[in-house]
Parts: sequence; C-alpha cells; structure tokens
Amino acid sequence: MRLDQGAVGEGKSNKIPAHIKAHATGRWAEIIFRALSSRVAERWQFVSFRGVNKSEWRGVVDLVAIRKNSKEPSNAILKRGDLFEIVLIQIKGGSARGPTQDDCRRLREVKRLYGAKDVVQFQWRRGESSRFFVLGRNLNWLASSSEELFQ
Repeated sequence: MRLDQGAVGEGKSNKIPAHIKAHATGRWAEIIFRALSSRVAERWQFVSFRGVNKSEWRGVVDLVAIRKNSKEPSNAILKRGDLFEIVLIQIKGGSARGPTQDDCRRLREVKRLYGAKDVVQFQWRRGESSRFFVLGRNLNWLASSSEELFQ
C-alpha cells in the first residue's frame, strides 16, 4: 500500500491531544518559574503541589515559596529565625485562562489564613513572555518581577 492511499490512522491528524499539551505546558511553566526566581531568591525554598505523574492537583495554590524570617519578632516568646515568610504562587502556562474573581477571593483567603506575604501569579507563554503579577487589594493583578518578590 502506498502512503498516499492512507493506511494507519486514516482520517486522524497527528496533533497532540489537548490534555497532554496542557500537562507539558504546565510543567514547563513551573520549570521556567523556578529558573527565573532562583536567580534572585537565594534564601527561598519552593514547594510544588503536583499530583501523581507530576500533573496538576486540586486547589488554587500551585507552589509555595518559604524562607526563614530573621527579623526580630514582636512576640516576646519567639526569637529571631522562629518565623517564616510565605508567598503563595499560581502558575499559568500557554493559553490557560486567568483566575476568576472567585479564584482571587479564594487566594486572598488562603493568604489571610496562613499569613502569607503575597499571592503571586506567574504567566508563561512559550516563545513570547514570562511575567510575574501580585494580587492587589481590589483583587486585581499588578505587574511585578522576581526581584521585587523574592528579595
């Protein structure tokens, strides 16, 4: 049989399924985030919340950045280095839709419950851009940078 007669997979394209493409894009977005952040985030540790097979897991927070807070605590019982600084991170890659207002409210509530310093969104578009945003008081995303976030 000749190739132009169409044998195996006739009528099917060789396109990558959307769920596989989304998984790969999400993983790459996280890798790019870690690479860009680690350049300036010397004392920060990044904890990822990925599920089985490194796929996305439930919840609005994808990563947590944490470091020891070496400032003098206001509580007389605590000593320097007893507390932590926490940043909650949501990663968006490729054409993934941005967080809804409900997602932003949930992120703000998680921030409040854990006393996090900031809520960060990292957007990565392959071959186009990588950008950092901070969740503002009015649930709007404000442009930022890794240098500003992880000093």
